Amino acid sequence: MATILIVEDERELNALLRRHLEDEGHRVLQAFDGPGALTIAEREHLDLVVLDWMLPGLDGLEVSRRVRRRSIVPILMLTARSEEVDRVLGLEVGADDYLTKPFSIRELLARIRAIFRRIELQSQAVSAPDASVVLEDGPLRVDIGEHRVSLNGEVVEFTPKEFDLLALLVRYPGRAFARDYLLDTVWGADYAGLDTRTIDTHVLRVRKKLGAIGERIETVWGVGYRFSRAAKCFQN
Repeated sequence: MATILIVEDERELNALLRRHLEDEGHRVLQAFDGPGALTIAEREHLDLVVLDWMLPGLDGLEVSRRVRRRSIVPILMLTARSEEVDRVLGLEVGADDYLTKPFSIRELLARIRAIFRRIELQSQAVSAPDASVVLEDGPLRVDIGEHRVSLNGEVVEFTPKEFDLLALLVRYPGRAFARDYLLDTVWGADYAGLDTRTIDTHVLRVRKKLGAIGERIETVWGVGYRFSRAAKCFQN
């Protein structure tokens, strides 16, 4: 069961979506304007946001921007806009998928299932990486199985948390990770009592140890961090 927030000011459509998602076994929350959506997003742990573009108070683009500053919760954008530039704009502000109105409930549910399948596969890769995976980018080599980082063939010493943080970023090059997500994923049960400054401190240490290649760990303002270069995955 996932917790899904529906943000849609058309109340009949909102109710229809809620009914079908509850039939799928999900817990469904509802908002009918932008400010209401942000209030719920701040107090609830959400697994998905179904977000209409045209909303009173704050439009869906601004809601997406603000949600993305503190969370990487998947966002499925709903809109009557069908132009390519609009789809690109929606994706650039943080939406994970885009569905143009009018749409069928069957397609909506299929999109949601596909999003959750991607999340599950990524979660499995992060929480239980194959011991034979080696991530390489130029002079950087991250050996998951041996828990070892080398730069230009020389081993660089990392603490366990520093290693896990680097491995996650390099495993998904180009993907921006929110600080809260990094805390939850890398620190797990040790998260309690920590704040996002913990991430900033560890990133600084990792960058310093990597030297020039550490610049590839980019700050994504208002979100968190990403590794900027494509890594190659090899199976031993």
